[in-house]
Amino acid sequence: MKNNPLPRLDQSEQQLKKQLLPYCRLHPGEIWEDEISGHRVGCLDATDSAAITELMGKERAKLAIHDPPYNVAVFDVQHVSEFIDWCQRWVSLTYNVLASDASIYIWIGADQNNGFQPLPDFMIMMRGQRFLSKSFITMRNQRGYGTQKNWMAVRQELLYYVKGAPKFNVAYTDIPKVLRGYYKTVKGEVTENLQRSKSENIRASNVWVDIQQVFYRMEENVSGCYAQKPLKSIERIIGSSSDLHDLVIDYFSHSGTTLLASEILNRRCFTVDVDPVFAEITIRRLEHFRATGRTGWQNGNPFEHDAIEFNTGENQANLHETSSIDPLPVQNVLL
Repeated sequence: MKNNPLPRLDQSEQQLKKQLLPYCRLHPGEIWEDEISGHRVGCLDATDSAAITELMGKERAKLAIHDPPYNVAVFDVQHVSEFIDWCQRWVSLTYNVLASDASIYIWIGADQNNGFQPLPDFMIMMRGQRFLSKSFITMRNQRGYGTQKNWMAVRQELLYYVKGAPKFNVAYTDIPKVLRGYYKTVKGEVTENLQRSKSENIRASNVWVDIQQVFYRMEENVSGCYAQKPLKSIERIIGSSSDLHDLVIDYFSHSGTTLLASEILNRRCFTVDVDPVFAEITIRRLEHFRATGRTGWQNGNPFEHDAIEFNTGENQANLHETSSIDPLPVQNVLL
């Protein structure tokens, strides 16, 4: 197994990002368009109305999946109100670019040491929006953080809202049904649940315990990305709340999971990230998948062909001298 990971980009010195920027094909305000499937990746601000309008054109999405950087790297945890005001702007822009019948899923944190914020204030803010609440989903991590004086924290929260009345496709887990019972009379015959079921596995509920948390030994791992969501979780959302060839949007691309899941499931994806490094990682992950069939770099990194080993202990990267390497050419960029 390779051992050449990027240090966490949210905790690394700014010098690391400065060294990676020459390898990024997008500058702020630019949009890359994929010539094969029609995906778009923008280095854009999710709250910039003009930028989002340029990204979308006349297109309307059937599904939005957002994972905002809740008080991790962008906002101080003591200023929840600023975070909520910021969220309200991109939520409003999302509503405007969704089709008349569409779904939106939002990953949001709950800090048990800070009044469970920003989750409660975010939910209150959403009550003032035009979306209809549908479900409150919890995904269980296999690892977490805790103390001897509290319960181990292993949950991630996912909110599901809709605009209009979108179609919902029932999803099934990999967990086999083992319990018999729940008798019901159907056409005069008493049947139990296993006879009536459409699958040998149980349906997905709003508590997800069957999805593996991403860690460095997994193929899909993208080192440097501190909040990577499992590919299976995004595939479940896309499969349940969109159909083939529908348009999916994601305003916080980060490791590019929504784009990759859309590619795998034959949807188009328009995604943005305000940081050129994460926008580049998103594009490279798609290209890497097409070239190798692999969903990530395991314990390598997206820039491994441009860089030598990284010293994760000091959170510093030792890259080749950029003066001797030409930056990646900018291709398929919409100005």
